[in-house]
Order: sequence, then structure tokens, then C-alpha cells
Amino acid sequence: MSDLDLNLLVALDALLRERSVSAAARRLGLSTSAMSRTLSRLRAALGDPILVPAGRGMVATPHALAIAEDVHSLREAVKAVLSPPSSVEIREVRRDFTIRANEAFVLIFAAGLSAAVANTAPGIRLRFAPRADKDVQSLRDAAVDLDIGVLPTESGELRCQTLFQDRYVGLARTGHPIFDADPITVESYSAWGHVLFSPHADFAGPVDRALAELGVYRDVRLIVPSFPTVIAVAAASDLIGAIPNSYRKSAATSQIRTFDLPVAVPGFDIVQAWHPRMDADPVHRWLRALIFETFKSMN
Repeated sequence: MSDLDLNLLVALDALLRERSVSAAARRLGLSTSAMSRTLSRLRAALGDPILVPAGRGMVATPHALAIAEDVHSLREAVKAVLSPPSSVEIREVRRDFTIRANEAFVLIFAAGLSAAVANTAPGIRLRFAPRADKDVQSLRDAAVDLDIGVLPTESGELRCQTLFQDRYVGLARTGHPIFDADPITVESYSAWGHVLFSPHADFAGPVDRALAELGVYRDVRLIVPSFPTVIAVAAASDLIGAIPNSYRKSAATSQIRTFDLPVAVPGFDIVQAWHPRMDADPVHRWLRALIFETFKSMN
């Protein structure tokens, strides 16, 4: 088996279909002498003459007749395996996809994405998984199909596509004294206590790093595990929060007001990331394109 040559399978199928060395050669675009040499190799490999002369033609041996359909089926199977993925009728596809994203993203975007998928491919279902763990292995072994959010730390192995650019905005409860200052200054902003989302329970985030460059430090009083919690805490207290601008709609209530931060904080890209093993999968490609177009229309 170490010397297995798949070209012999193709040649054997042609010989058994044509029952003629010259006709099989024409079928495969080979010379008659090249096909004769291939027939000799096949006879040696199978331990059977395969085709023998009969008058002006050739006839297949009993063994050749017995394996003819299997040979043809194997040839078609190999051809399918070694060919690019065929196009699919997306409305007929039945498949589940797992998307890893944080809680706030799911709250804001999951319904819209589900509706966009259902409109075109009702047989495709989406499963959102928490983004607490961003390891590449989950994408490698297809436990997760797409990772949506800030670019994963171990991104070198992944394919990534930017969905939109985001930035931080401040928020506070409606009627908060911070809005008495117009405009809100670095001094008035840093004078209040703050609530901070931090996945690593760190009391400093991007806003703190930007303030530190100005020699200013804010008073972070509370760390919470999600942006929706930042919104809830800010609505019920005098603590000031900061959330991605894309989450503004979820904070658009009579209890909350958002504002531009008084310090320049670097923006960030929200991407969809996947493992290269899924590059050529036609349904996965379709889903990536749909997600990209959905976010493009929303921004």
C-alpha cells in the first residue's frame, strides 16, 4: 500500500469501461504505449490479466468484471474528495453553527443576525457561546465556528475580517451632576467614582491608560463582569461608566445618558475570526459573508 498510485485507479476504470487499450488511452489523453505500460502495472498489482484478447477486441476477466463497479465508485469518490467544494443550495442546508461572543454582543446583535440567517437559510441555526475563553483550539477542532469580538490574543494562526470599528463613550444616570458641566472636562470626569468592566478584574482599563498620559487618575470603585452590568450599575448609582459606542442602543433609556469622553481613548476593531481549515467550506463562507454584510448595513 506504500506504493499506492491513484492514477492506476483512474486507468483501471477507463480500461474496464472501454474494454480497449487504445480507447482507454484516448479517454485519458494518453498514448497507446503509455496505456499498455499502465495495464502491465495493473496486472502485476492485481495478479490478474484484467483484459485478454478475444478476436479483434478484448474481454474482461471474471475478477475484472467483479470489481468493475467498485472501481468506478472508488474513482468517483476520490474525484469528489480531491475536488474543490461544490456550490450549495443554501436554502436546503441543515446545519448548526457555534459563534463565540461576549454577553453584550449577544444581547444587542443576536436577534438581528438570527433574522438575517433565517431569511435566506431557514435550516441553519446559530448557537452563541460565552467568550470567557478565547483559545485557538476551540476554533481548530470546530467546537467554535466563529469568534466575534476584539481580535483574539493568539491570532497568528487565524483568519480575521473586520466587521466594524468601535470606540468608548461615557455614560451616567439621567440627572447626574456630571452633566451640569458643559462640556464635560477631564477634571469633572475624573472627580467622580467609576464602574469598570474588566475581564481580568484589573482596576485599570483603556480609559485609565489615556488619563495616565495626562497625569490624571480616576477613582474606580467597582469592577463588573460585563458591559450590560456597567449600564445597570450606572443607571442605579452615581458611578460613571464607559461602554463601546456600539452598545449605545442598549443604554438608550430614560435612565441613562451617554457622552463623548473628555480624553482621547484609542478605538478598536470588532472582527470575526475563524480557523483556516474552514476557509473553503462553502456554507461557512456564506455565513461569514452574511455576517459581514449585516454589520456593513448597520454602520
